[in-house]
Amino acid sequence: MYSPRVLWYTLACGLNVLVVSAAAAAAPATFENDAVARMIELGGSLTHVTTTYTARALEKDAKVFYVSLSEEEEKSTTWVEAKLKGQTAVLDIERHGFNPRNHAFLYSVALPKALKVNQTANIVFSTLQSHASTPLPASAAQGDPQSLQYQTPLYVISPYRCALQRTKIRAPTPMIHSYTQDNLSNYVEKDAKPVSKSGATLTYGPFYKIPESMNTRFQESKQRTVSVHYDYDQPVLTVASLQRSAEISHWGANLNIHDELVLRNDGPELKGHFSRLEHQSQLFFKRKAAHVMRDLVLQLPAGSRDPYFIDLVGNVSTSHFRPIQLSSALIAPAKSRSSILELRPRYPLLGGWNYTFTLGYDSPLEDVAKYDSSTGKYVVAIPYLTNVPGAAFDETSMKIILPEGATDVTIHPPFAPDVIEQSRHITYLDTTGRPSFILKKNGVSEKHAGTVYVTYKLSTAAHFKKPIAVTSAALALFTFALGVRRFDLTLHK
Repeated sequence: MYSPRVLWYTLACGLNVLVVSAAAAAAPATFENDAVARMIELGGSLTHVTTTYTARALEKDAKVFYVSLSEEEEKSTTWVEAKLKGQTAVLDIERHGFNPRNHAFLYSVALPKALKVNQTANIVFSTLQSHASTPLPASAAQGDPQSLQYQTPLYVISPYRCALQRTKIRAPTPMIHSYTQDNLSNYVEKDAKPVSKSGATLTYGPFYKIPESMNTRFQESKQRTVSVHYDYDQPVLTVASLQRSAEISHWGANLNIHDELVLRNDGPELKGHFSRLEHQSQLFFKRKAAHVMRDLVLQLPAGSRDPYFIDLVGNVSTSHFRPIQLSSALIAPAKSRSSILELRPRYPLLGGWNYTFTLGYDSPLEDVAKYDSSTGKYVVAIPYLTNVPGAAFDETSMKIILPEGATDVTIHPPFAPDVIEQSRHITYLDTTGRPSFILKKNGVSEKHAGTVYVTYKLSTAAHFKKPIAVTSAALALFTFALGVRRFDLTLHK
């Protein structure tokens, strides 16, 4: 006898399969792909994939275009976006989930206006993959070079027929050790090469007359896996955990940002023991080891002040801060509108090593907050994270601590968080505590480094809540001391 929980779970899974299957069944009759061009830009922890579909409508009023990802692609995808080619407006995307019958994930893209029969639209579908490349070999000596391997399906999965398809894979450098070249003759013209290399770019295709590929039959008989083994001369960094605390203070006219980070090097693990002598020799002769992280450059918001850098041992003095005022940032070039914080950890970070540290800074509240007289609310802009260049973020959380007495609070995040929790933060000189909200999101990248907008009301009485509490406490203490002095506590007169 099955429990109600198991029955509900089975029913939910069945309904999900029916919904995805229904969407997939309706898709092929609506469009066909005149051309599909995919560009894969390889990196370390992050891989950028841009796929352009030239979609032709087969029915009138065609307005919903379906995009498929393989199970392997979906596992590493942390961000998706769709636009029309040459336009900046982002199209609405709905994720329909995994279809076990076809072993594919289905997304639907809503076009801004319906297409007529034989009318085409160029749809640019962009994704960002985390941890799609792995070190090969998995371990390396301290002075060895670093190589990564990336694997992807050869053909772009689609519920529509495709007249022409091409995939380009661009490595960071022309030093590509090996790539898949055999058994790729399907859908290639006679005597044509299925793959070519030019500098740091591999081109697979063009492939012609590819049938509907979002089905098990095609994936088992026709689909191939392409592997690229390439050189990568930068550390493969991952922020395993980021816990951000943002505290708003009206009396201090300040926004304090406090980050607790666990940074991990996902490059090849160190083979043998670490040699300080070899490390100093590499520094002296400027022979940089690709998989060793020695320093880190972070961009903080303009107007940031009083940064601090602390690890488990204590304050780390090997850092340099180059501030820029907000007034100067408004007229500066785009690349120079941030304050620069250069960090050098207490020890070099090699493959497989972790570094736990705390980073924080203050921002003037006048630079990030505004009072809306029409609604009587304060609006505060808080950055969700400080981006670590080229790093993937596994787990992130942000705790927003509002002033004591704040009411009618609304949170506007730049993306859909996995979890939003409400709590109360109590610290010194508080009476009822400060309202706080915790946002959590796993699988984050530089694309999520947006701004969280917080709106709230703060009455005049709430403004003076803390001074009144402090004054009352001081007055009570004074009254108590005065009363104690009036009593005669001596034993004998």
